[in-house]
Amino acid sequence: MSVARVAAEPVGPARDAAFEHALEVLRNRRDEFNAQGFVPRDYVDQLKRAGLYRASTPKRFGGDELPPADFLRRIEAISTIDPATGWVASFGSSLIYLAALPLETQAELYADGPDVAFAGALFPMQPAEPADGGYRVTGSWLFGSGCRGADVLGVGLAGGPASQGRPMTAVLRPDQVEIIDNWDVAGMKATGSHELRVKDVFVPDAWTFVRGGEATVDGPLYRYPALAYAAQVLAVTALGAARGALDHVREVGSPRTSITGGPPRAVKPNFQSGLARAEARLRSARAWFFEATDALYELAVAGAKPTRDQVGLLRLAASHAAHEGRRVTLAAYDLAGTGAIYRTHPLQRFLQDALVPAQHAFLQDATYEAAGGLLLGLDPSLPSFP
Repeated sequence: MSVARVAAEPVGPARDAAFEHALEVLRNRRDEFNAQGFVPRDYVDQLKRAGLYRASTPKRFGGDELPPADFLRRIEAISTIDPATGWVASFGSSLIYLAALPLETQAELYADGPDVAFAGALFPMQPAEPADGGYRVTGSWLFGSGCRGADVLGVGLAGGPASQGRPMTAVLRPDQVEIIDNWDVAGMKATGSHELRVKDVFVPDAWTFVRGGEATVDGPLYRYPALAYAAQVLAVTALGAARGALDHVREVGSPRTSITGGPPRAVKPNFQSGLARAEARLRSARAWFFEATDALYELAVAGAKPTRDQVGLLRLAASHAAHEGRRVTLAAYDLAGTGAIYRTHPLQRFLQDALVPAQHAFLQDATYEAAGGLLLGLDPSLPSFP
């Protein structure tokens, strides 16, 4: 399944320059991505040059095994410019899922280089029809974010005895999958989260894995809680959106006079107070988010297994980041005044995109209930939590 790929620049000044260049290009092209409804492959290639798509590739196959906090900060920086592109870039972390594939399969996957863009659409999970040496796969799956720029695609199969009932993912080549162009949304439009359709494709056992299953490679990154990490990389896009929105209000919106000709917003007490409160909320949520990340990664480095409660708090910090990012972006919108209602206003991008992460199943209000149950010593009320 190997394909020719763009390679990341060497670690150091060249890699840093590639990342800064990708950010500058994004400032110029984000409207294009939003209008067409997806991040194109040529920009995914730029993110590869910046190292985003080898961040979670095992070192034995040429990857970086980047600590989660380092990767999350990069996604946050991208999301400060365009949260939807940050969402697509965040799937550079998803190769920790693929670390559950057999080593021989991973060697084939990375034969042409470690910079692999993976996109998955897991739901609704389809029955896994056993066949000699694998499965016959047929069905349609929603929310294939980043599918148009992906090197490999994954679709969700309902687990059976072999996976102890846990959901499975079948890994496919793009030419085995039909993309149904039906992503018609207001927020996160540029993620291109189209429907994926597969018709009677044979997938060998070696190209399937249990979602969140035990990795066949070792290292701190693969001991870090995989499902919690999957929630974090989405939640951090909301933190980026909130930062982008607040920066715009402070740097661009505050010096302007109101539409009615009143004094600049920056001299108004309610603007000053609202900006300060929003800044405090964002910094507080962000601080806990990265504190929890570092704490669990330190355990992984030490080879220690986190407790269920520790992972639950990591999930809670992710959900809190998504919801606080949404609230802070709304606060920035309120501070901006009437001009922000126009479709072309820069805050519309941040507002529409910031509403989405907290809607995701990994980050919805129900995760607060599940985390609260864990804090009380109860069994989690959600499947695959924490």
